[in-house]
Amino acid sequence: MNNAEELKKIVKDKYSEIALQSKEQNEASCCGATGCGTVDYAIFADNYSELEGYNPDADLGLGCGVPTEFAQIKKGDTVVDLGSGAGNDCFVARALTGESGKVIGLDMTEAMVAKARENADKLGFNNVEFRQGEIEAMPIAANRADVVISNCVLNLVPDKRKAFAETFRILKPGGHFSISDVVLVGELPAGIVQASEMYAGCVSGAIQKEDYLQIIREAGFENIMVQKEKAIQVPDEILRDYLDEAGIQAFRESNTGIYSITVYGVKPLEDACCAPGCC
Repeated sequence: MNNAEELKKIVKDKYSEIALQSKEQNEASCCGATGCGTVDYAIFADNYSELEGYNPDADLGLGCGVPTEFAQIKKGDTVVDLGSGAGNDCFVARALTGESGKVIGLDMTEAMVAKARENADKLGFNNVEFRQGEIEAMPIAANRADVVISNCVLNLVPDKRKAFAETFRILKPGGHFSISDVVLVGELPAGIVQASEMYAGCVSGAIQKEDYLQIIREAGFENIMVQKEKAIQVPDEILRDYLDEAGIQAFRESNTGIYSITVYGVKPLEDACCAPGCC
């Protein structure tokens, strides 16, 4: 397995490539959102097209849920989107928080931040901001956000404990998160785990569902609930890039489950500082 910095470079390189392509290239390319190289779009992504605030230029099809659907965003809220990409979820969140609110998108990929800023400028939004930075060390002040959202990104972060500790830190006391992500029940075959393409595609970077929820508990969150869950079926034509026929059959018979979940958690009102051990 690659170390954390190598994994970050894999993700950054892949998503920089997607960001720098035209929409037409993305739709036709193996490196694009709808192509054969990145597994998210056809298998994971939900349809945003009917949502208020949706902007097709910002939709690269890289999500695995609709976290804003369950985020309980109110007018005037400050919302932070972790791994904001070209701005899709930020613009949907902005429709919910209104002109009196604030939306901050955070992404580690420079090309994605540039694309998101370009989209925001076209829309004329002055209360949507995009920052470059890592989720494990967010350039955002403590107790800043009413709501944190994220869509199929935290599974790509090597240190998920730091990611959720940072999420806890930036939330106001009583604030909450709604995060869509990919988790596992059972063990993936080694061929998939070791494949960098599948890591960038949000599969091999996923961890066990119960471990994921335990990390959230240990970060200090309360009222944790899985708001939505759906099983993901990776087609054989994608698995053949990483496994032989015997390996695919063994994988199918193993009852390993790949799931998209949307999970919710609340920062306790009495905790005005940050997660245990981070102050």
